[in-house]
Amino acid sequence: MAPLGKSEDRAAQEREFAHQRALMVDRHVAARGIRDERVLQAMREVPRHLFVPLVVAAKAYGPGALPIGSKQTISQPFIVARMIELLELTGGEKVLEIGTGTGYQAVVLSKLCGKVFSIERINDLALRAAELIRALGIHNVTVKVFDGTYGWSDQAPFDRIIVAAAGPEVPEPLMQQLKRGGKLLMPIGTGGSQRLARVTQVGTRWQIEDCGEAEFVPLVGRFGWAE
Repeated sequence: MAPLGKSEDRAAQEREFAHQRALMVDRHVAARGIRDERVLQAMREVPRHLFVPLVVAAKAYGPGALPIGSKQTISQPFIVARMIELLELTGGEKVLEIGTGTGYQAVVLSKLCGKVFSIERINDLALRAAELIRALGIHNVTVKVFDGTYGWSDQAPFDRIIVAAAGPEVPEPLMQQLKRGGKLLMPIGTGGSQRLARVTQVGTRWQIEDCGEAEFVPLVGRFGWAE
């Protein structure tokens, strides 16, 4: 039998990654209670292994969070799915993401909403994310380097806001940039005592739901924790 050429090698490798993604979704996402089929399908499609350093790429489709450099992590698959499911996206929303990392969650979101505006305070991570998003041919995600606790005022208001870092409270600018009837999701607290909060504006008051335990890096910024 003739040896496989490079294109055949690549095709075989892509099939294997697709198989690993399907297993990840079945074992670590759907099996833990995520029911939104659109979220499950998006996670079957996004090549998570591209968003982590090569040294940990073999673990990309496992259950855990992984380091991505600069003391930051890519969240475990279940928590990405859980947070996105809690946003209750229908397809046309404008979403603000705080904490781009290398862009994995932004790309999953891009398949489920209209536009994603994502802020990352660490320049190297933001550049890596922007490169990956371009390479994957995604045109509805915009990344910028900034203190995410200020939000993105010139693109506000947002239908949904998702924060991938834990703060002492929801930053006031983010509350102000959420569209009436919109949803904001972020972890609140420190260390091992974080809770996932879903905030919605009902009339003139804010409704805050406790959506369970969370474990995230700190939200550093003017309206978060000091560095």
